[in-house]
Amino acid sequence: MPKAAGKTPGELSGQLSVEDITTMVLCKPKLLPLKSLTLEKLEKMQQAAQDTIRQQEMAEKERQITH
Repeated sequence: MPKAAGKTPGELSGQLSVEDITTMVLCKPKLLPLKSLTLEKLEKMQQAAQDTIRQQEMAEKERQITH
């Protein structure tokens, strides 16, 4: 078989060689919040309601003391 200039042995015989090496591709970890935004909003609303109740109770006690 005559050797052509610039061709590899695989090209001369018509064979195609492909090396496929599978490797793991690591991506950046995604950090998830421990609490959802909805839960945080509910907790803030609950805390605000409790603060309002405390203020009302303190105001009521002050009224009772002054009368």
